Parts: sequence; C-alpha cells; structure tokens
Amino acid sequence: MKTVIKLEELGLFILGVYLFSLLNYQWWWFLILILAPDLSMFGYIINTKTGAFLYNLFHHRGVAVLVYILGCYLRIEIVQLIGIILFSHAAMDRIFGYGLKYETGFKYTHLGEIGKK
Repeated sequence: MKTVIKLEELGLFILGVYLFSLLNYQWWWFLILILAPDLSMFGYIINTKTGAFLYNLFHHRGVAVLVYILGCYLRIEIVQLIGIILFSHAAMDRIFGYGLKYETGFKYTHLGEIGKK
C-alpha cells in the first residue's frame, strides 16, 4: 500500500510542476523555493506545539490549494506561485514519508513515526 501512496504523491508533485510551468517564472525559482516551506520547522525552537502548528500550516495541501485558488481568482501570479510551491513541497515530503506533525514531537506524523523500521 505504501507504494501506491508514494505513486499518488509523485503524481501530485508532477501536477505541481505542470502548474508551475504555466506561470511566467524561470525554472530556477522552483528549484530554490521548493524547500522554503521547511523554514516552518524553526517553530520547534519555541516548543513542539508551535512547531507542529507552523509545520502543518505550511505543509497542508488544503491550505496550498486555497492559496493557489485565491491567486487564480485575484489573478496574482505570486500568490499562485506560493500555492504551487506549498502543494508541491507537501507532495514531495510525503513521497519521502514525512507527514503532518503531532504535538508530541517532530518525528511523530500522520504517516507514522519517522525513522521507525
């Protein structure tokens, strides 16, 4: 089953790349910005509750889709870009097994414990 989920996430990542290709940005922007949502991990410096909240906010596909739709509705390409980056990054993380975080700690996710064999 995990293989099916990873393939689904790969398809979503490819969708994000396709949506990015529709924007008027150079490809190097995608390569630079794809890791930007991980800056939300700095919330863990404060505590695990804040860290989990910020991480989940920037890694939630629902938020990403809403941002993208808002950008389309308002015809603001930078907002569309932000939505696409958030969406693509979330898919990429899930390909590698990183899910939304629980408040109990960074390694506890909705996809299971990170690093557990």
